[in-house]
Amino acid sequence: MDGTTGITGIAGTTGVTGTPGTPGTPGTTHAQAKSRTRSWWGWGWADAHPDDDECLAMGALIPGTLARPLPVPRVRDLRIAGPAVEPPPSLAHLVTADPEDRAAHAMGKAYRDVVRALRGRPGRIPDLVARPTDDREVADLLDWAGERQVAVVPYGGGSSVTGGVEYRGDAHRAVLSLDLTAMGRVLEVDGTGRAARIQAGALGPGLEEQLRPHGLTLRHFPQSFEFSTLGGWLATRAGGHYATGRTHIDDFVQSMNVVTPAGTSASWRLPASGAGPSPDRLFLGSEGALGVITEAWVRLQRRPVHKASASVAFTDFHDALRAVRAVAQSDLSPANCRLLDSGEAALSGAAQDRSAVLVLGFESADAPVGDRLEQAVGLARAHGGRSSGQGGGQGGAYADAAVSAWRSAFLRMPYLRDGLARMGAVAETFETAATWDRIPGLIEAVRTEVGAAALKATGHPATVNCRLTHVYPDGAAPYFTVLAAGRPGDEVAVWDELKAVASEVLHRHRATVTHHHAVGRDHRRDYDRQRPDPFALALRAAKDALDPRGILNPGVLVG
Repeated sequence: MDGTTGITGIAGTTGVTGTPGTPGTPGTTHAQAKSRTRSWWGWGWADAHPDDDECLAMGALIPGTLARPLPVPRVRDLRIAGPAVEPPPSLAHLVTADPEDRAAHAMGKAYRDVVRALRGRPGRIPDLVARPTDDREVADLLDWAGERQVAVVPYGGGSSVTGGVEYRGDAHRAVLSLDLTAMGRVLEVDGTGRAARIQAGALGPGLEEQLRPHGLTLRHFPQSFEFSTLGGWLATRAGGHYATGRTHIDDFVQSMNVVTPAGTSASWRLPASGAGPSPDRLFLGSEGALGVITEAWVRLQRRPVHKASASVAFTDFHDALRAVRAVAQSDLSPANCRLLDSGEAALSGAAQDRSAVLVLGFESADAPVGDRLEQAVGLARAHGGRSSGQGGGQGGAYADAAVSAWRSAFLRMPYLRDGLARMGAVAETFETAATWDRIPGLIEAVRTEVGAAALKATGHPATVNCRLTHVYPDGAAPYFTVLAAGRPGDEVAVWDELKAVASEVLHRHRATVTHHHAVGRDHRRDYDRQRPDPFALALRAAKDALDPRGILNPGVLVG
């Protein structure tokens, strides 16, 4: 089903302005961000979304979309009721009931969230939004919420794409969105050990700006870098831009501070330890269901000065898979090793000749990386690849057109997705991971079965593209993009149908329900099927012990 609608180059069809720069060189600094407005209903900055003409141009590429874009939603049209509870005077200065603030904290930024906002159906809006500034205030808020049976949903940058920051149901009398972004400071830097103690509410750009004077960097750049926090990365075990080696935030953690209703867990800062099960591992990926991560010691590195990149094209996608496996199983450890199938390459503008494209990148703070890049390109050529050039040098000047096109499309795509949503299209992604022996069959099954489901659900063909975002010696993480017409007014149901088909394919191939997007509420059913039963018992016991009143992010991870 790859490329069945003939959609090519969507990433290059609009003149979207104000979009962030490439990972490591964000286009909007922390200081500049203070003068811009976040979109309450969609991704990123409000001034960066495609306008109506751009939406129409994109919609024309997908048969069956709307004749005109849905209007940009307004908070005042939601008719938000007053809060069901009021905070005590001692906490009132931390809390707001402002309707716009509450609406902005009602959902994450998944496709289904965007469509619900466009259709005026955002779900339950939190009664209050709190912004604590230290651990003591977090603990006080949790104590009050427990006494009043108020659900508490920890909130970082709000970029969840799995329903991780919204409340569903009516078991609690009120909902408090606990926004950690007022806790955004780098508290301490250990230059000798190259580590820093950082508050969990630090957004990506602000975190890096505070580390820059020390010549150090965390260098964890998920696609949501501008709009996500350290605490959010830790709570969801986020994947960063490194395609090999240190792919997840887990690899950077020395210790963590977590405030729970049962007390504060503060692990020792250590380079390594064999002292029983790791306390940090209990809270990494816990998604706010067991406690509120308030700070962490994280490992840093010197800022890279040597960079080089290249793209390699393949006529046959299976040859490309074998090439990527060869690179992953070498000791070259590229920072970037992303394989785009022909549809994904066309979508991003990296190739228009139905070639699959492998994007390779190396970086170092110590020595030139050209030799390693040449070796990786040589491995790719040995498996049928054609290299089109490479770029690099001080500051990372990228001369390769395919590399530049991919980097530009990578961070622009969420804005274009929202533009397509305004046209009634289904435009969403999902990701997984599996061992190499299962990867070819898994990718083919997803393309075929999700494509067929889309045709059945909408009467229109769909595009189902794939790229590998992270690769390991023993497997890879495929990331799928689905583009199709929706059913007007019923777009969320169409996506849910396609997601259910995809989930069954993943389960059948023993591929994880998520590699780095987290579980949230959208993946609960499949997470429950994936995890071992004894572990589920232990997790429920931990939830009962740490959160006996069941107020922390109800519905996430455990019932």
